[in-house]
Amino acid sequence: MPELWAGTDAGNAAHHCTVIDTDGTRVLSRRVPNNEAELLELMGDVLALAEHDPVTWAVDLNAGGAALLIALLASHGQRLLYIPGRTVHHASHSYRGDGKTDAKDAYVIADQARMRRDLQPLQDWDEIAVDLKILTARRYDLAADRTRAINRLRAQLLEYFPALERAFDYAASKGALILLTGCQTPAALRRIGTNRLSSWLKNRKGRGTQALADAAVAAAQAQHTAVAGETTAAAVVRTLAKAVLAPDEEITGKDLLAAQCAWDRTYRALADPARRGGTTVLRRRLLKLSVQVWWHPHWSSRDAGCGERVALRGWARQLESGAP
Repeated sequence: MPELWAGTDAGNAAHHCTVIDTDGTRVLSRRVPNNEAELLELMGDVLALAEHDPVTWAVDLNAGGAALLIALLASHGQRLLYIPGRTVHHASHSYRGDGKTDAKDAYVIADQARMRRDLQPLQDWDEIAVDLKILTARRYDLAADRTRAINRLRAQLLEYFPALERAFDYAASKGALILLTGCQTPAALRRIGTNRLSSWLKNRKGRGTQALADAAVAAAQAQHTAVAGETTAAAVVRTLAKAVLAPDEEITGKDLLAAQCAWDRTYRALADPARRGGTTVLRRRLLKLSVQVWWHPHWSSRDAGCGERVALRGWARQLESGAP
C-alpha cells in the first residue's frame, strides 16, 4: 500500500475521517465517536492499511473537540498537519458536489494535505502554553461577565438614583462597589452619614474611604425624592455589586496563580544541572516574576499571612502535576 493521507473533519461528539492514497482514491471513510477507544481503533486500522508506510494526518481544528485526537496522534509519533476551517471552506468549492457534508470536508482536508507543501506540522501543546491558555480564557470570560454586570448596575442606578450613578467610576473603584453592597438609596446614605460610612468602608478594606463617603452622602443630599420601585431596584443593585466583586477576586487569583506557575517553571529551568550558560534571561525573568507574585494586588485585599503564600505554591505545583 502506498503512502496515505488521513483527513479528519473534527466535531464535538464525533469526527469523520477519510483516508486517500497518492492518486486521491478513497481507501477508508468512517465516522468515529470522540472517545479514546474508538480513536485508537481508527488509528490502528489506518496504520494497518499503510503497511508500515508513512501516514500523514490532517485536521481542521487545533483545539476544542480535536484536542483528544491531537494528543493521541502526538503520543504515537504520527505526523499531523493543521488546515484551518476557512481554508477547507474555500478549497471545497473546487471539488464536485454542491452539498456540504462531513465526509466531503474530510476528503478535502486529506486531499489538501496530499497536494500542498506549505502546511506546517501541528506540534503537541507545551504544558506551560496549555495552562496559560486555560487561565487566560477563564480570565476573558470573567472580564466579560464583570463588564456586563457593571453596565447593568449603572443602568439600574440611573433609574432611581442618578446622582450616585454619576459620582463614581464603578469599573475602576472597588470601594464604590463595596459601598453599594451596604447602602444603595439616598435615604440610607443620609441616615448613616459620612463618618459612619467611612468607618464601615474602612472595615471592609476600602481605599480612600473618607472621599468615597463624602461623595456618596453629597449625592444623597442632592435627592430627597423616592422613585417608584426604589426598594426593588436597590436590592438588584446590591446583588449586581456583589456579582462584580466576585469576578474581581477570581481574576486577581487567576493572574496570581499563573504568575506563580511561571515562577516555578523558571526556577526549575534555572536550577537544571544540565543547563550550560544562557541563564541571564532566566534570572531576569525570575526576578520580575518574584516581584509580581510578592506585590500582587491579591494580597492587598486581604490579611495574607505566610500560610496563604505557602498554599499558593502548593496550588501551583498541584496544577502543574495534574493532581485533583
